Amino acid sequence: MKYALLTVALCSAVTARAETVYVTLEKDNALAVVDPIAGSLSKTVPVGQRPRGIAISPDNKFLYVATSDDDTIKVIDAETLEEVGRLPSGEDPETFAVSPDGSRMFVSNEDDSQVTVIDVQERKAIKEIKVGVEPEGIAASPDGRWVISASETTNMLHWIDTESLAIVDNTLVDPRPRALSFTADSKFVWATSEMAGTLTILDAETRQIIKNIKLEVPGVTFDKIQPVGVAIDKDNRWGYVALGPANRVAVINAKTYEIEKFLLVGERVWNLAFSPDQKRLYTTNGVSNDISIIDLASHKVTKSVGVGRYPWGVVAKP
Repeated sequence: MKYALLTVALCSAVTARAETVYVTLEKDNALAVVDPIAGSLSKTVPVGQRPRGIAISPDNKFLYVATSDDDTIKVIDAETLEEVGRLPSGEDPETFAVSPDGSRMFVSNEDDSQVTVIDVQERKAIKEIKVGVEPEGIAASPDGRWVISASETTNMLHWIDTESLAIVDNTLVDPRPRALSFTADSKFVWATSEMAGTLTILDAETRQIIKNIKLEVPGVTFDKIQPVGVAIDKDNRWGYVALGPANRVAVINAKTYEIEKFLLVGERVWNLAFSPDQKRLYTTNGVSNDISIIDLASHKVTKSVGVGRYPWGVVAKP
């Protein structure tokens, strides 16, 4: 009996640690599947032409992958990795946000200066919202109230009300805003500006800027500091910013907004994703063709895993 109990306990421990990371490979037209616990690449599967943005459904059953040169967002079964559908994203989709309940998707269409709203269940576009020039970064608030679209050339954040699907406010930010993230309580928004090398913090209630942080890395020239991806932990203790060709992730105290340290990762770090338990952070390093695994208890990079050419987007599921 004791051996049976031991077996159950061991199986439970293994199950608890099980986790899968999915990475889009822009130049390989593929999806890399990584075992982050083992720190190894499990497999690579073809997914479509120039895959970039990626997200997972709230129930963890489906992956959504923007295959930009196919002008669609593919729906992939997260277990079998088979394509099970496509969503009408408009031309050249790159980034998108899924509503908290998974019912809608909001897609940036750079060439058309618009956001396409998709009914995920019906798999049809229900609205096209005109925004500024070259929209890319986009985020949905956890409380379901807002979607924010960042226009890179207009240098503006567009606040879209999710009930009316209309823009109700605009906030001017530093040049070339690239990525956005809400805090878990939906009270604040963090936005990166690639050309300015800054991070802007906004109050979601007033839609006003409350802090602007210049991201300066000792020993790294200004032209290399190009912030893109941003992630904030669920307890609003720490925020993380990918600094592009600076090859570093900035660790920022989410209470004081002080930069605590910089973590050296792979070359041209693009995007970030937490592990489901938020004990690790994964980065896509586009030029070194790998991902970095960061232990968040110690704020140390523990491993790099080669995944394929030009890793761009990343998500993780239990």
